[in-house]
Amino acid sequence: MVGKQGRVTGKIGPGLVGEVLIAVRGGVEAFYAHPAVPDEEISPGSIVVVVEYYPPRTVYVARALV
Repeated sequence: MVGKQGRVTGKIGPGLVGEVLIAVRGGVEAFYAHPAVPDEEISPGSIVVVVEYYPPRTVYVARALV
């Protein structure tokens, strides 16, 4: 999971549990998402990279450099 890119579907920010869609196992799955940088806000539609993964459905993400 670490290093995979995804698209934000629910706002990610301090005090919020956002949502990210990530392509895995031949499909696309939703994961709960938190910002890797504590005070960062990431809006829906943004592309992010998974920095940490905590099974089964939690990821910490950072903005992708695209």
